[in-house]
Amino acid sequence: MPLLLTSSSLPTLPRPLAAPSRARVRVAASAAASAPDGAGAAATGFPSFLPPAVEHIRDGAAIRLAKRIERVPVQTGFSGSPILSSCVRPLKQQEDAEPIVLLHGFDSSCLEWRYTYPLLEEAGHEAWAVDILGWGFSDLATRPPCDVASKREHLYQFWKAYIKRPMVLVGPSLGAAVAIDFSTKYPEAVSKLIFIGASVYTESPKEMNRMPKFVSYAGVFILKSLPLRFLATSLAFNKTPNEFFDWVQIGRLHCLLPWWEDATVDFMIRGGYNVLKKIKQVKHKCLIVWGEDDGIISSKLAYRLHQELPDATLRLVRQCGHIPHVEKPKEAAKLVLEFLERDKVEKTDRASSVTTVLGNI
Repeated sequence: MPLLLTSSSLPTLPRPLAAPSRARVRVAASAAASAPDGAGAAATGFPSFLPPAVEHIRDGAAIRLAKRIERVPVQTGFSGSPILSSCVRPLKQQEDAEPIVLLHGFDSSCLEWRYTYPLLEEAGHEAWAVDILGWGFSDLATRPPCDVASKREHLYQFWKAYIKRPMVLVGPSLGAAVAIDFSTKYPEAVSKLIFIGASVYTESPKEMNRMPKFVSYAGVFILKSLPLRFLATSLAFNKTPNEFFDWVQIGRLHCLLPWWEDATVDFMIRGGYNVLKKIKQVKHKCLIVWGEDDGIISSKLAYRLHQELPDATLRLVRQCGHIPHVEKPKEAAKLVLEFLERDKVEKTDRASSVTTVLGNI
């Protein structure tokens, strides 16, 4: 699960149910074959590039998804060599169907989707869980820039290399800002948008880029600490889960990679996401999902977002906090599947109407 802080709620720093389609499919390459860094599965079944602490996780869904994480090369214009980028790829790619691409929140990873991803896959959809550049489990040993522009280009190049078709882009929390920023720059890469507890109405503190780096690193050290992670996890849910400690460990796992501090500081001092002016530029059909009891971002903002997006549907999840896809995965998956199925039916009806009109001419 994510550390539930947005780009503007960083720690205060001292100043200085659809049936499977009959689409043609092609089997995705195996994780071992697509690990150009030579990182195959360890004896435990986990990819060897994951921090050793992954072996202490007890959550079965997290274990299963972690074993499917792989790194694939993504060539960008800001890095001389390809970035080995972490993701969970579908077992089968459906060339005639829209892929669902799952982002994550601020300072999180693809493991945020451990409960909902299998439900989408079981419903017959092609689902990808992609780590945003700078977070997750990508190999950032070369320390590429991790600012907004770099995150945007990295996602585009990932899409261009591996997905290649308009996608249903799903952004929870700060991932919603990532999705809005991306879709307004590359509208051809997106077919629909889904936002979950969207963090899109906050602005990054302007003084962040003027702070000495050692202050930023001190803040990041706090961000990584167990006490803050415990606090963030407790605020995230309407009801404290029995698996509380395990969920904290899962949400913190990517922070144990050696480049996490550098990547996070780079993002912070370069300003973070400000997409307020881009919201009304979104032209895609959207679904907004929000937990009624969101203790991180008020559900009142769901209504504001619904009004400002030109073509949006709003669905609230009762007795649920900030991340429905973790706390109420069945409800979250159902809302996503209903949205996609309803859109497919509407497209079929429109096509039928056009055919009828043409037939009467």
